[in-house]
Amino acid sequence: METGSVNADPVQRPDANGRCSQWRNWTGFWLLGLCNNFAYVVMLSAAHDILKKQESGNTSTTLAVDFQAGNSSNSSRYDCNPVSTAAVLLADILPTLVIKLSAPFVIHKLPYGFRVLFCVIMATTSFLLVSFSSAVWISILGVIFASFSAGLGELSFLSLTVFFTRDVLGGWGSGTGGAGVAGAFLYSGLTQVGLSPQITLLIMLVIPVAMGLLKFVFPLGLVYFAEYFINQGLMELLYFPDFFLSHAEQYRWYQTLYQVGVLVSRSSLCCVKIRKLWALSWLQVLNAVLLLFAVRFQFLPSAWLVFVIVLYEGLLGGAAYVNTFYFISKESEDRHREFAMAAASVGDSLGIALAGLAAFPVHRYFCSL
Repeated sequence: METGSVNADPVQRPDANGRCSQWRNWTGFWLLGLCNNFAYVVMLSAAHDILKKQESGNTSTTLAVDFQAGNSSNSSRYDCNPVSTAAVLLADILPTLVIKLSAPFVIHKLPYGFRVLFCVIMATTSFLLVSFSSAVWISILGVIFASFSAGLGELSFLSLTVFFTRDVLGGWGSGTGGAGVAGAFLYSGLTQVGLSPQITLLIMLVIPVAMGLLKFVFPLGLVYFAEYFINQGLMELLYFPDFFLSHAEQYRWYQTLYQVGVLVSRSSLCCVKIRKLWALSWLQVLNAVLLLFAVRFQFLPSAWLVFVIVLYEGLLGGAAYVNTFYFISKESEDRHREFAMAAASVGDSLGIALAGLAAFPVHRYFCSL
């Protein structure tokens, strides 16, 4: 009888969380589909550039000349590359075909964690090879690695769906479609604004790692969006004329109590750790909605109640910050940890910037009433 282990394949369990759990699983498979097909799509979008940038240099090597046999001039009115972009298509699909024909017989012997790690390594290697290659055959080899990654990933993740409800297949399918749009759009957009194909492909290199950070970056960004929308968009409008403090004094104490809450919660990691980062995010959003309606309908009786709310707001914001980076540090692989910690810090800054942009029209609206 086999015993459970960290690397063992997952077993099916009843879904205790109902629709919330189904939505989480659907979203997870959507992200898996997006990540899995991303490199595959980027290579097809870059096919013309992969061959074009090496048109002149590759004629010096025998292997490249043999590979480029045919029209090596660019005199055609069609502005032809020496090699058809179909070469990239074949390199992008034939390894996948080989894997799909052979792997189902042996793939079950490998744990899912090992398969995913292999896919990430193959996708990363593909971007590096194509970015730095000086010969067509090296670029084609890079495309082949992307194909291995996509093929093995598709087999593995489709097999994984049997341990979940059938609706996750919709998430997987939609995610692979999203990879088509995201990969092609990002590559076309970045090259259109002036980046070279090499630099663009190197930028794509962060995708395999960065996608794993979304579960941390999104909640952190949402928390900071909500709290700074409160701080700089709503606090100055939460004015109580009959209170013993002036308008300016009320605002200053709002900010002070918020910072007290931040200090307390950012210092609390030694006592309590909160893994459910999304819960903190939605509680902060609820705060923002409550205070937005409070500004509009003026139903809060006193500034004392606002003092309590902004203290609570600071507690949520500080807890989200310190727990986000704690769990990134804990759950990231050693070789990715430094990058992950740095990359995830974009979440709070992005949320704050968006909050600042959102605060302008809200301020204009309320002050025009």
